[in-house]
Amino acid sequence: MSEKVLERKSKISASRKLMLKSLMVAKAKEDLEQELVEKEEQKERYLEEKAPPIQTSSMPLAELQTLCEELHTKIDVVDEERYDIEAKVLHNTREIKDLNIKVLDLRGKFKRPNLRRVRVSADAILCSLLGSKHKVSLDLRANLKSVKKEDTEKEKTAEVSDWRKNVEAMSGMEGRKKMFDAAKGPNQ
Repeated sequence: MSEKVLERKSKISASRKLMLKSLMVAKAKEDLEQELVEKEEQKERYLEEKAPPIQTSSMPLAELQTLCEELHTKIDVVDEERYDIEAKVLHNTREIKDLNIKVLDLRGKFKRPNLRRVRVSADAILCSLLGSKHKVSLDLRANLKSVKKEDTEKEKTAEVSDWRKNVEAMSGMEGRKKMFDAAKGPNQ
């Protein structure tokens, strides 16, 4: 079966494929250019409908002033519409963002913000937890037991000297004999 698959070859030659590809690209390019031309024509038609050309050379001053006032009112209306549309778009983008956050929360996957290390004293923690009602100050060091350094140093030297004496006493044949006698002693 695999031999039959290997025997099958493309019915179209490589040069024919290349020619077809180039024809497809040329057709797509023509369609794109045609689409751009149609958009430009549509834009020009829209502008002709909404803003026809104005002949200002033969107009008296009073008519020019009224024309300017009309154009200003039209501009104001267009600006109001643009502002309303921008507000709607902004509102919709916020709503989409909120809905995306809700979807992520429902899935259980959300971006965790980078946390900063903050040093807070025990008093500040109590104040934030209990509010300003309790004015308790925790001096944690006052409750600690005081230890004298001199006592610990003497204990360390005594332990070291005992250990060294013990090693010296157990070294050699005498130490092994003592260990052997200590192991036999309770059984006898």
